Amino acid sequence: MKLPMLRSRQLLEGPARAPARAMLRAVGLEDEDFERPLIGIANTWTDTTPCNSHLRGLADAVREGIREAGGTPLEFNTIAVSDGITMGTSGMRASLISREVIADSIELMSRGYLFDGVVALSGCDKTIPGTVMALARLDRPSLMLYGGSIQAGMHNGQPITIQDVFEAVGAHAAGRIDDEELKAIEEAACPGAGACGGQFTANTMATVFEAMGISPMGSGSVPATDPAKMDVARECGRLVVALVESGLTARQILTRAALENGIALAVATGGSTNSVLHLLAVAREAGVELSLDDFNRISAKTPVLADMKPWGRFNAPDLHAAGGVALVTRRLLDAGCVAGETPTVTGRTLAEEVAEVQEAPGQEVVRPIEDPLKARGGLYILRGNLAPDGCVLKAAGLERGFHSGPARVFDSEEDAFQAFQEGVFKEGDVVVIRCEGPRGGPGMREMLAVTAALAGAGLGSSVALLTDGRFSGATHGLMAGHVSPEAVEGGPIAAVRDGDTITLDLAEGTVSLDLSAEDITRRISEWTAPIKPLPDGVLSKYARLVSSASEGAVTVGS
Repeated sequence: MKLPMLRSRQLLEGPARAPARAMLRAVGLEDEDFERPLIGIANTWTDTTPCNSHLRGLADAVREGIREAGGTPLEFNTIAVSDGITMGTSGMRASLISREVIADSIELMSRGYLFDGVVALSGCDKTIPGTVMALARLDRPSLMLYGGSIQAGMHNGQPITIQDVFEAVGAHAAGRIDDEELKAIEEAACPGAGACGGQFTANTMATVFEAMGISPMGSGSVPATDPAKMDVARECGRLVVALVESGLTARQILTRAALENGIALAVATGGSTNSVLHLLAVAREAGVELSLDDFNRISAKTPVLADMKPWGRFNAPDLHAAGGVALVTRRLLDAGCVAGETPTVTGRTLAEEVAEVQEAPGQEVVRPIEDPLKARGGLYILRGNLAPDGCVLKAAGLERGFHSGPARVFDSEEDAFQAFQEGVFKEGDVVVIRCEGPRGGPGMREMLAVTAALAGAGLGSSVALLTDGRFSGATHGLMAGHVSPEAVEGGPIAAVRDGDTITLDLAEGTVSLDLSAEDITRRISEWTAPIKPLPDGVLSKYARLVSSASEGAVTVGS
């Protein structure tokens, strides 16, 4: 193998490095291992969530591939916080913060051990962007392998996902189902390993990173428990060694054009609003200019092609069987909605990767470009006197484009959920949940407990919701999040009071409060944010360092 100058030589070569080699011999390395490229396997394995519980086995297959290709693998681990498990609790504050810790820990390990290349294994929501943020920072030969989707559960002969459990909680609270039915749904929804099965945040980001080329095309959509996943992992191990040999690095792949391709795939598959937050963060790490306006521009010209949950009919394994991300990409490429010349980790361009995609006969998951589900993508960036720096709304399966109604204001997710259980909300309301932004939360919790409860109670199509927090990829309905500036930063959302009229207008791209600028300014000056006692640790540190959601909610200096 012809190799460029290897970074790991600083760690392993020469008489002075004998102590390092001595210690590495104790973990199983031998003379020939010291001559090969040193490849880090960044694993996010944990048995606290099914999204990542199978990654130990995948890492073993990656290790085999690295050795087969002539590299020396060294595996290390980092954290994962499950959104689905912590949702609706104070533990959810740790979720978005974990993205920064994941990126930081992979960066530190890779710099400390002078890895020549890195394979990052991801599963749960924040591990996916967190790993890619680290690869962008490091700018070394590297790739990300997504652990894959969970298979759908079955209940009463119908496929279900974790989304159905959250909505069942709302149905139960509204008296629409009993305890027995709720338990039956709970027991059926998650049949094994893998990330949440709809086009929620995990599968959205896996789709995006295949289209961007930092994950091999076709690697992520293979479900977690499919036997073919081990073959994919082994090939990723071989591929990272080839990347070291060629010298192709992460930032050569994570270009402006690649990021725009990623946005298009998020839009075309009806993906999560979290894609906005995460792609802004990845762009920053890659040194690429990207703004909220780019999402609006790309969404306006990109059709929705994939009929995916949470608003559609199908789950991620169905997309894989239909032809995968490659099929959607090929449709968009033929329509001129993505750039085909962008490089990928395989060494081929995106156009070459999808040239010979196999479409399953009779599949109904991905529509033809001339017959889209919607001609305009579902990501909207709204601005107005309530969100001068913007907010994000997903309307992939939503027909309502206008809502005006009285505000019902809460300073925490818990207060809003309690009000729901007490039957406070009525058709036409605009539920406002503030003080849940990146700094105010802190941690910008997802509001799925509330949004799913509203949907389960039959109110999803008749109320709107506005928050400086964020949403799960499983959220659907007229729900606008990431309101910036957030309340604790003096954003106008702090001025809203019960009964104020709020209007969301998708056609105009606006979100507005029926109040004069002078009254908004006066109310903000009179308002005091609720005190949230925080432990003197990572939460308080994050609150001091985090940027606005409109900038990706990254920590300053990260």
